Amino acid sequence: MSEQDKKNESNGGGVLARRRFMNTAALAGLSIGAIACTDKAASTAAAPVASGAAPAHSGGAANATHLKPGELDTYYGLWSGGHTGDVRVLGLPSGREIHRIPCFNPDALVGWGVTNESKKVMGTKADGSLRYTVADTHHVHASYKDGNYDGRYAWVNDKINSRIARIRLDYFVCDKITELPNVQGFHGIFPDKADPVDPKINYTTRVFCGAEFSIPLPNAGIEDGTKYHSLFTCVDAESMDVRWQVLIDGNCDLTATSYDGKLAATNQYNTEMGVHYEDMMSAERDACLFFNIARIEEAVKAGKFKTYGDSKVPVVDGTREANKDAKTALTAYVSVPKNPHGVNASPDGRYFICAGKLSPTGTVIELAKVLDYFDGKLDAADKAIVAEVELGLGPLHTAFDGRGNAYTTLFLDSQVVKWNVEAAIKFHGGDKSAKYVVDRLDVQYQPGHLNASQSETKAADGKYLAVGCKFSKDRFLPVGPLHPENEQMIDISGDKMVLMADHPVRGEPHDFIIFKRDLLKPKQVYNLDDFPLAIKDPKETGVFRNGKKVTVKITSQAPAFSMREFKLKKGDEVTLILTNLDKIEDLTHGFAIPKYNVNFIVNPLETASVSFIADKPGVFWCYCTHFCHALHLEMRTRMIVEA
Repeated sequence: MSEQDKKNESNGGGVLARRRFMNTAALAGLSIGAIACTDKAASTAAAPVASGAAPAHSGGAANATHLKPGELDTYYGLWSGGHTGDVRVLGLPSGREIHRIPCFNPDALVGWGVTNESKKVMGTKADGSLRYTVADTHHVHASYKDGNYDGRYAWVNDKINSRIARIRLDYFVCDKITELPNVQGFHGIFPDKADPVDPKINYTTRVFCGAEFSIPLPNAGIEDGTKYHSLFTCVDAESMDVRWQVLIDGNCDLTATSYDGKLAATNQYNTEMGVHYEDMMSAERDACLFFNIARIEEAVKAGKFKTYGDSKVPVVDGTREANKDAKTALTAYVSVPKNPHGVNASPDGRYFICAGKLSPTGTVIELAKVLDYFDGKLDAADKAIVAEVELGLGPLHTAFDGRGNAYTTLFLDSQVVKWNVEAAIKFHGGDKSAKYVVDRLDVQYQPGHLNASQSETKAADGKYLAVGCKFSKDRFLPVGPLHPENEQMIDISGDKMVLMADHPVRGEPHDFIIFKRDLLKPKQVYNLDDFPLAIKDPKETGVFRNGKKVTVKITSQAPAFSMREFKLKKGDEVTLILTNLDKIEDLTHGFAIPKYNVNFIVNPLETASVSFIADKPGVFWCYCTHFCHALHLEMRTRMIVEA
């Protein structure tokens, strides 16, 4: 056993020794999939806290998941929706799902992908049909001001089609979607927290996006993998235009940004640039790749870039070969253990932490030292590493409590490990007495992402931790082969972690954020003036014909539509515009046309429109599909299509 192994064993109290990491065993475990680990120290096991019971240290926090009727949660959670292409809104600590925000995929409830307005956001082909109807969302992050969430926007990625969606948090609706050029496997995403060019701008102006898959540039089907590259992309937070891209070596996983706005980073696997699995595993270590944002933007401004394919987006060279001189380098590759999974920024703004996945370690990188490297004060970027310590088997993602502690999921151990960052740095520096592992808690069946309340903000409060477990197995009632996933809530307010509750969730969510409810001030009623097509008076409604092109204007006001019926001719090209003139909170109306594949909603003072061909003659009862009034069933109008 090496001296480092002996140190790590003494720190882990023997637990890690019993789980000694072996590359072959870890790879086998990952390829097999779900492994219910049985070698767990009895002292670390924790059963869910029963209703009515609370840990002595928490002041009843474990009871907080059981809210009384009418009691509001104290935190919002934004969860990626996975294959449903949406963002889920949870109330925490209850874990109740409150809402879903459709982004990339059609949604039958609100008519997303049916209305003209939503189609414009989603993107259409020449024939007006949606360009894409599938998605794979992974990571959700929100905009910042002064190092904390500001309640303006959230963003989520679509890995399949390399799209980024923006959500307005005043209305909880997606308002913009941008497709990244020359990118496949868009995975990691994170907004900046400040602007390095102007220190007075202490809010989000950019969103950074990492590409997981390397492809030929331009993508002309070249088989030679040595000519493949990945791109790291910067998107403007307001316009949602792509500002610039960086050509890099290796694949991107997740993304992080510094609080001073100077650095962005992505943890990388496959720095070998391999095309096949075995080619991706030849190197002993991979990298955490840092981007000097100000230098990149200076290079773009100076015209030191290329473009690829049909894209006009400037692409600067961030490869290793082109960035050997630290004083002019745009990028810095910091060596970390093989196949890292996750990079996260500590709330004090000092460190980025990468988790090992195929190594049992977590790597702590000091950002001041990365800047020293760019300034030529360090002769190697790797010297920015201030700790690399053993945590357990399969470390993936890390969250923070604002008290100097980090929480990392252990995929193979089915645990969360709580460890102190400064103690880990002392231990790495040779202080054998520094006990950096604070606590361990068993969770269920291979945890993946986790996040704590306000975790990656300066206001991290260390109250709750949510853990997304990839398998649920026997935790819930069986529903056939497709199991739900298992989100677990943990109280982290004391020295010991306490498992509070299990929540089944429909697969497959990935990452999430948790923030205090008072940071958000959602609007309950729309502003009529925000809609160019708004019909402000029922007297303005009617059928307006220009040859075969017909516009139908109609308003809704419980319990009636403004027109009792309207007439069309077979073959008419129809645009129907509906405005909800009700001003009362929660008074939403729907509008469905039988046999015409039309159903959508309009919230109070909202306007939406649909277009269709009146190709079926007959009488069609258009009715309100969203309960609104005691006379809801009577709320309808006739569409008469004359042959």
